[in-house]
Amino acid sequence: VQLQAFGGGLVQAGGSLRLSCTASESISSINVLGWYRQAPGKQRELVADIGSAGSAVYADSAKGRFVISRDNAKNTVTLQMNELKPEDTGLYYCIGRDFGRQPQYWGQGTLVTVSS
Repeated sequence: VQLQAFGGGLVQAGGSLRLSCTASESISSINVLGWYRQAPGKQRELVADIGSAGSAVYADSAKGRFVISRDNAKNTVTLQMNELKPEDTGLYYCIGRDFGRQPQYWGQGTLVTVSS
C-alpha cells in the first residue's frame, strides 16, 4: 500500500490546516491509520490514529485541537488541525498499521510550519 499525504503549508499561530492522505489500495483492510510528526531535531511521534471501527487516539498535545477521521469509501484519512501552535511545526507522515506497535506503511511527509 502506498500512502500519499498532502495539505501542509505555512500558517500563523491560531490558524488551521487540514491534512489528507490517500491510499493506492483499499484502506478498509488496514487496521489503523494515522499521522506521525517529526519536529526539527526530534524523533517521530504519534499525533493521532484511528482504528477501523472509528476509535481514535490522540497525543496529549493534540487533544482538543486536532480531529482525525477516515473514509474507507474514498480511501482517505484526514487530520483537521485547529488552534495551531509553533510547536506543531514539523513533517507530518501518514501511516498505516496492521499489527504490532510500529506502522508497516509510511507516506511521504508533508511539511507544516506554524509561525508565531
